[in-house]
Amino acid sequence: MIAVRRPRTLAGWINATFRHWSLLPAVILFAALTAYPAVDLARMSVSTITWQGAQDFWTFTPRRNFEALMSDPSLSAAVVNTLVFVAAAVVVEMVLGLALALLVGRMVRGKGVMRTIMIVPILVPAVAIGSMFKLMYNYDFGLFNQALAVVGLGPVSWLGSPSLALWSVVIVDIWHWTPFVFLIMFAAVEGLPQDVIEAGHVDGASPWQLLRYVTLPLLMPALTVAFLFRSILAFKAFDEVYLLTGGGPGTSSELLSLHLYRVFFEQNQLGYGALLSVLTMVAILTALALGRRVARKVRR
Repeated sequence: MIAVRRPRTLAGWINATFRHWSLLPAVILFAALTAYPAVDLARMSVSTITWQGAQDFWTFTPRRNFEALMSDPSLSAAVVNTLVFVAAAVVVEMVLGLALALLVGRMVRGKGVMRTIMIVPILVPAVAIGSMFKLMYNYDFGLFNQALAVVGLGPVSWLGSPSLALWSVVIVDIWHWTPFVFLIMFAAVEGLPQDVIEAGHVDGASPWQLLRYVTLPLLMPALTVAFLFRSILAFKAFDEVYLLTGGGPGTSSELLSLHLYRVFFEQNQLGYGALLSVLTMVAILTALALGRRVARKVRR
């Protein structure tokens, strides 16, 4: 049977391509709000910007910006601190969030109450969190040092010690963002197919074997999503370290985001700051791509 090809009319073409045209406003809005600033940031990263009155002057100086990158005395400390901060915070948050989701998922009653309680830290503004923990970390009357005094230990300079300042910020980040991981994992735990788990029980699998060979593989997509989101947010962490330590003492708790803030707004090096921003985005995208590949291999 020979298929007769119908002539394409304007109405037919519109119907066939409507789903593409319907996305055009969103694409235009995305380009206006994302693509153009990204291109402008890339152009800024190879330029030196000066101001005369209300007029800005751009000079193409990529070598000068790269020389500033190589001679920045605080950059290496900011990079190391950021990597330590992201690794420690995200790993602990993933483990705690998954463990809490599994525990709450086994509860017969009170799941809604626990879910509501876990949402509270996410809803608290970062300024309030920073102020609250700064009081708790206070050397003279802070809650943590008072707890140490009860057991006979001396006070600790949580935010003033170069060896403890970064870890104090990590603790605050864990308190703030573990509920985010919990909510993602709790939704995934609630959606687990119970027939598969019951089949594992019938086959005589131990709780550890069920967790390792059944539950975790089924939760791997949600784990990947939570890991990616938390890694992105941890790389951009700024408010907590800015409010608690300001990057000090010295550069012991300075993160890349805080260093970028100093370069842009305190040192007024817009070109060099843009170059740092571009390189940071490239590094984050590379790390996330590698993380997705590793997660895919683990899932397989």
